[in-house]
Order: sequence, then structure tokens, then C-alpha cells
Amino acid sequence: MTFDRYVRSAPRPPGPPAETADTETVRRIVRELESLPPERARFLAAFAYILARAASADLHISDVESAVIERLVAEHGGLPEAHAVLVAEIAKAQSTLAGGTEDYVVTRQFRELSGPEERLRLLRCCYLVGAADDSISSEESSVLQQIARELDVERADVNVIRNEFAPKLSAIQAWFGRTAG
Repeated sequence: MTFDRYVRSAPRPPGPPAETADTETVRRIVRELESLPPERARFLAAFAYILARAASADLHISDVESAVIERLVAEHGGLPEAHAVLVAEIAKAQSTLAGGTEDYVVTRQFRELSGPEERLRLLRCCYLVGAADDSISSEESSVLQQIARELDVERADVNVIRNEFAPKLSAIQAWFGRTAG
């Protein structure tokens, strides 16, 4: 199911209207996506922010991580490159400035806006961002696990994704480096 179809068919959880529950991060990105339906813009805003959160786990977002975030936002959001770059830049800036509680709140908002397949897709994208430089550090791995918990991704599903990226985990790379030499 595409993001568009899901967002249109997803039941709204009880609580305040989505507009009043948005964080400043989501509101800022949504303003840049005014041409999209509001629910889709919120979904993409949270998606991009969480990718930036994964990239900034080691307190630095590299150029290669930025490029991966931009590509994933364009591909998964169906956005033109210019819009994807803008959304990614805002998400990275907000992630760097806000962090902490904002990380949890935006991830929770994405969980509420998405179904299980979208959450798995996002988690896999977060791993792609973490592995962009061919290594997922222990800090990045820890944040990826935290994101998975906050998204309520089943442990078995997390393990499948983690196993796909096992060769990129710095701990595994270090272990193989010690046993190969």
C-alpha cells in the first residue's frame, strides 16, 4: 500500500485533531509541503525527521547520510528532488536543534499516522541511513533500537532488519577484524 492510500484510509486515533498535536518540527516541514494533503505532509515530515534522528545518533550528519535521507524522502514521499532536499534540510536542522523529547514525540506521531508496513519501511530506511558510510556505530545501533521500540515494531521484525544490516554493524566488523588477523 502506498503512503497516499494508507494516509487516506488510516483511521484517526482518538484525541486532539492532528493539527493541534503537531510538534514545531512537523508544523515547519508541513508548511513547506503546502501543496500536499495535510495528512500526507505530516506523515512525510515525521518520516524525514526520524531519518535525520537516525543520522544524528553519533552527533554528526555526514554528507553521505544527507544524500541518503534526501533520496529516501524523494522515493518514499513521491517528491521532486528540490522538495525532498528542502524537507531533509529542515528535518536535519530540527533534529539537531530539538532532539530529546522531540525525538520521542515525532516518532510517536509517526506511529499514530502509520500502519505496521510503513513503520517497518521507516525502520529499514533508518538502517539504510545508519549504514550510509558502510558502518553502523554502537551509538547509531542504540538509537535504531530505540526508534524500533517507540514505533512498536515487533522484536522479531526488528531482528530481521537488523540481520540484513549485520555486516554493517561496527561491533560485527570489529569482531571479524580481530578474527581475520
